[in-house]
Amino acid sequence: MKNKIIMFWAIVLIVVASIITIFVKPTKLGLDLVGGSRLVIEAETTKNVPVITQEVMDRLQFAIENRVNKLGVAETVVQQIGEKRLLIEIPNVTDLKEAKAFLGETAQLEFKKEAIGPDGVQTWVETGLTGQDLAKSTLTTDSAGHWVVSLEFKSEGSKKFADLTKELVNKPMAIFFNGDLVSAPNVNEPIYGGKAQISGGDSGFAYEEAERMVNLLNAGALPVPAKIVEENTVGPTLGADSIAKSKVAGIIGLGLVMLFMVAYYRLPGLIADIALVIYSLILFALFKAIPVTLTLAGIAGFILSIGMAVDANILIFERTKEELRAGRNLFTAINSGFDRAFTSIFDSNMTTIITCVILYMLGTSIVKGFALTLALGVIISMFSAITITKNFMHLIFGTGELKYPALFGLRKDEIGKGFEATETKRENARFGILD
Repeated sequence: MKNKIIMFWAIVLIVVASIITIFVKPTKLGLDLVGGSRLVIEAETTKNVPVITQEVMDRLQFAIENRVNKLGVAETVVQQIGEKRLLIEIPNVTDLKEAKAFLGETAQLEFKKEAIGPDGVQTWVETGLTGQDLAKSTLTTDSAGHWVVSLEFKSEGSKKFADLTKELVNKPMAIFFNGDLVSAPNVNEPIYGGKAQISGGDSGFAYEEAERMVNLLNAGALPVPAKIVEENTVGPTLGADSIAKSKVAGIIGLGLVMLFMVAYYRLPGLIADIALVIYSLILFALFKAIPVTLTLAGIAGFILSIGMAVDANILIFERTKEELRAGRNLFTAINSGFDRAFTSIFDSNMTTIITCVILYMLGTSIVKGFALTLALGVIISMFSAITITKNFMHLIFGTGELKYPALFGLRKDEIGKGFEATETKRENARFGILD
């Protein structure tokens, strides 16, 4: 009994922690619930990349993910669809002008030097030092208060930059961004240490221009150009309507299930209902703590997992009633009911979890949300049914005899009948008598 009391207080602490998490942590909602934008971009071949391979797509996806993260938009989905396309879902963003420009730019930084051709024409030539050699860039101000972009090169890039500045002492070094000349400072002396600044001319950069350049440089260059082939938006009104309907459906469904459990299983059903509420609190808190982005499909997975949690309790209670009918005392019947039902519960839940893993690995973003919430729900439901319900039943019923069979939905004349019937069948089988 002491262990049961300790477990009870452990459950109470978990519930309290779950409630605190629910109120403190924000809920991450997906595109279909909060509104936002959905883009599909397609990779394009170039002279240097004549074929779009899976490696190219992986690099493109990585670069796009970095860029989207630099936008400061949380819970954005970037996923490959088909051979040459990426699906990008951006919650809470309905004005795509800036986002589209940001996603489509190549972010190519180049350092060039002046040269005089055979025909006497002055040009700039490649030096091999590009944005690929950058470790990071930051937005700062110079001594005059103008916005500048500070650059920090990787180790190999630092060597290239030192060699280039040594070669260009008292000569201009041209800095191009996406093909446009943004600065052409004279090099007064070799620069060591791998650090430099882009000033943007006498007046410096505008803040928005410098910030955009820093974000693009830190996100990295796209391996190939990408064009937007599809775009649409989901209004927040539609998302709010979906949330409202989901709440109503969840409340009605949960209410009907809880009424059924009390009506059919009586006091154990009420215990199961309490465990179900605790299960819902723990699972919702887990969604917020991870955090899990809830989509409409994810909410469906959550509601489905509630049904599966109830299903586990039904198996346990039916097994327990069988043991009571067989004449066993209450304590033994409860333990045996849980033990005999465990295998069936474990097998069915493991099958569901395996299916969820497959759906998560191979499905689209919507399917992933459904699979994740359902899998987490199934795992927590096993804890709820096996641990919480069993602990509460032992605390309430103790180790005594079953004085009130009606509390389990049984009649007094049913107690022991199952045991007698079983023994009669065994005797008949011994003597070859068929029913």
